[in-house]
Amino acid sequence: MARGAFPGGVLAVGRRGEVAHFLPFGRLRYEPEAPAVEADTIYDLASLTKVVATTTVAMILGEEGRLELDLPVATYLPGFVGPGKRQVTVRQLLSHSAGLAAWAPLYLEARGPSAFLERILAMALAYPPGSQSVYSDLGILLLGEILERASGTPFRRLVESRVLEPLGLTETGFLPGPSLLPRIAPTELDSSFRHRLLWGEVHDDNAFALGGVAPHAGLFGTAPDLARFATMMLEGGADPGGRLVSAETVAAFTRNAGVPGSSRALGWDTRSPEGSSAGSLLSLRAYGHTGFTGTSLWIDPEREIFVLLLTNRVHPSRDRELIREARPALADAAVRTLEI
Repeated sequence: MARGAFPGGVLAVGRRGEVAHFLPFGRLRYEPEAPAVEADTIYDLASLTKVVATTTVAMILGEEGRLELDLPVATYLPGFVGPGKRQVTVRQLLSHSAGLAAWAPLYLEARGPSAFLERILAMALAYPPGSQSVYSDLGILLLGEILERASGTPFRRLVESRVLEPLGLTETGFLPGPSLLPRIAPTELDSSFRHRLLWGEVHDDNAFALGGVAPHAGLFGTAPDLARFATMMLEGGADPGGRLVSAETVAAFTRNAGVPGSSRALGWDTRSPEGSSAGSLLSLRAYGHTGFTGTSLWIDPEREIFVLLLTNRVHPSRDRELIREARPALADAAVRTLEI
């Protein structure tokens, strides 16, 4: 296979009430002798962590009354003080409109959640809260700390006990063990920080400095597990094992949040009319998310379908941008196939 958008991946499509279909293609690496991708190949989900783990926990705790979206962030994090910060709400963290910068290379100077939190709390806001949406890992890192404090449970255990275990996502989680390495797609050959091929360890540097468990990145998972998650969302929060959240909560988190000029929902993104990674055939009610490593998930409650793509497009280098063309093209092809 030519060195194009990615060496291989899994495309999964599903319709509400039907069995999902999985199309593995390519290989784990570009070498001809590299193992072929299987339907259950494990991928670094990157920022899909934000929706599968963090946003879902926020939905659950919100329903339970343990998380109030319209309370100031400072209610949960008293150290969040400074010009403009008093008015920032938890809801704005979810809609990426809290005024926080997009990102910072905290891994260069900090290790562990406490050190990260100290540095983020000390940062000045980058723009007036609520005025626009700037996709922010830093905001999601604060949200993860809030979820821990609201629940009294460490983040990893919170995700496992409230999301992964109830949904039976047995092959999704943080810090995959060495025995799983042959099934994991490698990511980048890192020449600037860790100086090795990243394989079975989180690709995101800030998540790595947090020990591999973070609210913005860190989950590894398979297409069948993510398809089950997507099916739960299509079913309005219901799963064969029970109901995770109400249909009303799913709807509230997946509709446009109303931030000026933004397609952002709460945690999720929504399909913009033009230039979306969801393509052009999913309805404007579709919601989804992408991940830097080459992952994406789009769910359409109007058409009652989902489209999932897992790849390791950053292998061996992040310099490939063809994923931007591949995502919408594959989404449109999947919709056409389901409509036949």
